Amino acid sequence: MRIHIKNPQVLTYADGAFAAEQKDLYIDGERIAAVGEAPQGFVPDKVIDGKDRLVMPGLMNLHTHHYMSLFRNIANDVPFHAWLFDNMMPREDKLSEEDCYWGTLLSIMEQIRTGTTCFNDMYVICDAAAKAARDAGCRAYLGRGLVGDDTGDGGRLQAALEEMDRFAGDPLLTFTLSPHAPYTCSGGYLKRVAEAARKKDVLLHYHLQESAGEVQGIKEQHGVTPIVHADGLGLFDQPIILAHCAKAEPADMPYLAKPCVSVVTNPASNMKLGNGFAPVPQMLKAGVNVCLGTDGPASNNALNLFRDMTLFALIHKGVTEEPTELSAVTALRSVTVNAAKAVGRAHELGQIAPGYLADLAILDLNAPELLPHNDIVSSLVYSAYGTEVETVLIHGKIVMEDRHFTTIDEERVRFEIKKRTGIFG
Repeated sequence: MRIHIKNPQVLTYADGAFAAEQKDLYIDGERIAAVGEAPQGFVPDKVIDGKDRLVMPGLMNLHTHHYMSLFRNIANDVPFHAWLFDNMMPREDKLSEEDCYWGTLLSIMEQIRTGTTCFNDMYVICDAAAKAARDAGCRAYLGRGLVGDDTGDGGRLQAALEEMDRFAGDPLLTFTLSPHAPYTCSGGYLKRVAEAARKKDVLLHYHLQESAGEVQGIKEQHGVTPIVHADGLGLFDQPIILAHCAKAEPADMPYLAKPCVSVVTNPASNMKLGNGFAPVPQMLKAGVNVCLGTDGPASNNALNLFRDMTLFALIHKGVTEEPTELSAVTALRSVTVNAAKAVGRAHELGQIAPGYLADLAILDLNAPELLPHNDIVSSLVYSAYGTEVETVLIHGKIVMEDRHFTTIDEERVRFEIKKRTGIFG
């Protein structure tokens, strides 16, 4: 389909800065054809009125567990160890593929409604997340959470590899290999997974240095931090996304700054579970590619990157007592250009420019919290709620128009979720 978005403000990016200018936007199929003047011979199939609207890159949520919407607001206000081992893992054992499908679809609804067009998911049952993302028309990076030791993993790695083959060729689905954490994966098993990732040429996605208990345990076993230990296993010699790093230490920074490494900070989840604040200002000074994630809806308990951008920018000002830390531009980069770099697609995601994929969010600039238009980037980070999002395109297809989903049956999703209320409580 060819789409002409007429007279909007378009948020572009160049030389490290964002700028909003009134320009027409032209989309041909899955990609942006032009910004400004129409391509020669361009005849649109659809025209969208962009008056008093902002077109911005769709946000990218680089760490989450979408199936966990079924566990939302269960086991709140408990310590991290008890939350994970006593509350989440036993409930995960009860999940069916159908449960995970509907839970993931509910999460996709929430994220599209707040302008997120791409998510990086670690899940527990193969096929469910892929089917949900495919049916919703959402861009997804997907990895079965892998747990194992030197004796084996119960077939998890093989199942993940077979899932990749089943969904091969879908332009919206990219698979990762996702070992869970250093306390659930032995060093030998991590090497095995890393070697499989090299052979398949896929990203690794790994929880690392999330809690004080994890750091203490790895130091007692190996004499180094989990980050240094992971590097010694060869994990950082290939593209890898590290979730959390909330307890990263000064000596860890050179390892996190390696070219293949990206860190995803999850401020809401880390605060809620009492794991503190990732030392993001130090990471940025060291040259680390820092991205933003919500984590799962059982530990956030939302999937709204506008909310998390606000937290991300504000908490580091408060912790450091320095108002210049974590600018609005830095926060917005974390969910756009930095995220695109982390998944190896800086050439076609995270920005609005000719040739880039048309993953876009259209916001109502007349929303009272965005007025007056003194600084659009500051408005997006410090003022927006995500409710300003009216229309969303993914891969050039409209998946939400005037706040109505075009690919998801909202009533069916609500029905299926309500059927499951209380089952996992």
